[in-house]
Amino acid sequence: MKKINTSAISGAQELLPSLQTEFDRLKSGILHAFLAHGFIKIETPIIDRTEILLAKAGGDTEKQIYKVIKTAETADQANQALRFDHTVPLARYTVEHMNELAFPFKATQVARNFRGERPQKGRFREFYQCDVDVIGWEKLPIAYDTEIIMTLADAMLVLPIPRFLIRVSNRKLLTGLLEGLNLQQWTSEIFNIVDHAEKVSPEVTREALENLGIGSENVVKITTFTQIRGKRAEIIPKLESLGSQNETFEQGLRELETVITELENRLRSETYARIDVEADMVIVRGLDYYTGTVFETVAPDYREIGSICSGGRYADLARYYTDQHLPGVGGSIGLSRLFYILRNYGLINNAQSKPVDVAIVPISENEYTTAQELAEKLRRSDKKVDVVLTDKRLGDKLTYAAKIANFAIIVGDDEVRSGNFKIKNLQTGKVTDLADWQ
Repeated sequence: MKKINTSAISGAQELLPSLQTEFDRLKSGILHAFLAHGFIKIETPIIDRTEILLAKAGGDTEKQIYKVIKTAETADQANQALRFDHTVPLARYTVEHMNELAFPFKATQVARNFRGERPQKGRFREFYQCDVDVIGWEKLPIAYDTEIIMTLADAMLVLPIPRFLIRVSNRKLLTGLLEGLNLQQWTSEIFNIVDHAEKVSPEVTREALENLGIGSENVVKITTFTQIRGKRAEIIPKLESLGSQNETFEQGLRELETVITELENRLRSETYARIDVEADMVIVRGLDYYTGTVFETVAPDYREIGSICSGGRYADLARYYTDQHLPGVGGSIGLSRLFYILRNYGLINNAQSKPVDVAIVPISENEYTTAQELAEKLRRSDKKVDVVLTDKRLGDKLTYAAKIANFAIIVGDDEVRSGNFKIKNLQTGKVTDLADWQ
């Protein structure tokens, strides 16, 4: 009987070994894709100064951070908290080390973050995020926007989802449209309404805009803009037909056309047969540090999953820490949330996700030495190997092996004398000579 409550705290994800193995496989695959595109892995401290984490944030973010408290704390220790994302710590890291870094600085972080929000299905207080960012010195070519999206496209290929749709826009388009309509004072409110437009009916969106008192003609122009989506050849003329004679709008249009054109060209490869791309003006991203390209990816066959990955360009995220101009672009996969949802949809198959590659089963203590020598040989071939050292019956040992491993090798007197071993696939039952096994 339990003496105390041993369940994981609310909002934390705790997995059994087979699921943890599958989670780690996806996490490693995502990181491999990031590194293959030349991104450099860094690790920032889990604990940071509160003033760093909240330099730009505030409001709900301040309520959600986990503050770090210790006994006999100093004044400095009293103002520390757990990071709630990777972007803010990356900005601090870049400023702190900018004299030693090579720019553009391509960084990736795959690690836990912490957010004290109310736990829900698929939303955790402790969660893994897989981030890629490029930070430039003074300027950053628009080509890096495409590179970020393509890096995430390669990472998404490891996910057990049949099809992906990357939806791309540019915040300068809506910003420029509002400037042309002299609606700058309502920019924040309108962006917020557009950002939530897909979650409510068109009538609710229209009513929210009308309640701002911006005039029915402007409401029509904004709603018309948000309904523009499709392939480049379709949407560019539609955007041009809006007749917004505004420099910001024109710049956003050129940037969007550049990014979409390059994405369409690169995604033609058979490698990306599962991935499609379109422009979609309803994508504006709620975080106001985004200033240019923005994107979100969905699964057309599983729209309920929501965003698979998202991100965008920020003009100068580090401005709260330095006068040096450091523009950037980045994207993120929220792996803990995504893994939870994929499990609920039955898209995670952990039946073959065993933590051990091979279980070596010596029949008795007499075979221990041979079993250990064989294990060392397999480990040098990068296999994960467990030698079963219990004194149970052979059947019980094999039952244990089937729970933790994909393959098993029985070592008895004959195997010790001959040096010939058989390996059994514990899923299919197929037996193969070890010498022929890959």
